Amino acid sequence: MPRLIEQPTRIAPHGNKPKVIDEYTGRVNSGHESVSVAKMQSPPGWSEPGQRPEFEEITVVLSGCLEVEHDGGNLSVRAGQAVVASPGEWVRYSTPEGAEYVAVCLPAFSPDTVHRDED
Repeated sequence: MPRLIEQPTRIAPHGNKPKVIDEYTGRVNSGHESVSVAKMQSPPGWSEPGQRPEFEEITVVLSGCLEVEHDGGNLSVRAGQAVVASPGEWVRYSTPEGAEYVAVCLPAFSPDTVHRDED
């Protein structure tokens, strides 16, 4: 039988400014370890430390622009576009204009496997 996820769990954000992270599925809200799905609302000027996660992260931008700094340069991911970061790849996310986006992590996001740079 299908399982209804009635509401997300609000997750404490990382970064220089507050942003909203609502986890629909994942380790916190649904007990899923294989995948997490979270919707983010990030204000203009938000950024977080770089990271080298053990999981694949697929991000779909719904509005605004997500900047993705990586070892090879920088990507601007706009509404209607997506970006895929592979496990072990260094990335740093920011939203100079603000953005709303959905992040899917395989396996599920975990603070223990994100491996953020020192602040």
